[in-house]
Amino acid sequence: MKRIVVIGDTHCGHEFGLTPPAWQYRQDGHPRIAKAAKFQRALWKFAVEALDDLKPIDVLIVNGDAIDGKGEKSGGVEQITTDRLEQCEMAAEYINLAQAKQVRLLHGTRYHVGKDEDFEQVLCDKVSGNVSIQGHGFFDVNGCILDVKHKVGGSSVPHGRHTAIARAHLWNQLWAAHGRQPTANILLRSHDHYFVYAGGKDWVGIICPALSYGTSFGIRECEGLVNVGMICIDIDNAGGWKWQPTLAEFKGLEAAVESL
Repeated sequence: MKRIVVIGDTHCGHEFGLTPPAWQYRQDGHPRIAKAAKFQRALWKFAVEALDDLKPIDVLIVNGDAIDGKGEKSGGVEQITTDRLEQCEMAAEYINLAQAKQVRLLHGTRYHVGKDEDFEQVLCDKVSGNVSIQGHGFFDVNGCILDVKHKVGGSSVPHGRHTAIARAHLWNQLWAAHGRQPTANILLRSHDHYFVYAGGKDWVGIICPALSYGTSFGIRECEGLVNVGMICIDIDNAGGWKWQPTLAEFKGLEAAVESL
């Protein structure tokens, strides 16, 4: 059996992204900073413990947006650091904790990982072991085919969230009919920061949860639940597979209600 663990959207460098202890805020500052500091510790604890519970890991898939970038749209005010090289160090610290035999990275969105360069390419140099990166990956694990890519469409309605991953499956079927892609058993996407899945007799498509949380953009302009966590897939010697999510629930993030 081989164990595959899928993480994504760590957004290292953002104050609500995945933050190693050396970069975490102090908890005795401004209320906004104190709230972020509390979350940084809770997310790091969850992410490290979840990895430990899933070890040993044969393949770690890091499905894009490992770093958050310069935060131009918010003026950088939500960034712990805007230095993307330093953000890569943050991401690599966590990835290396997995001690995975192989690491496969997928490129994230240009806004986060570099408009003129791919800083996630730099991340490869900071990750230990057998590591590579690509934009759209197809992986054969004991005869089970994984189709992995960062970006997928989202939906503003709950019942529409399954549509995009089902559409990705259909496109894979059409590409395969033309001999241009292998027929995938498992399709993995990220980007939307929520967890949903769709499937049939011989396939499943999963939009994976994030390892980060709130942004001012999300608060001001988006609706819908978000999910924090990772996906584990076990593939046996005959190519049979089973999978499960590990999802976090953080207390203290409930919306504040002001009495007037």
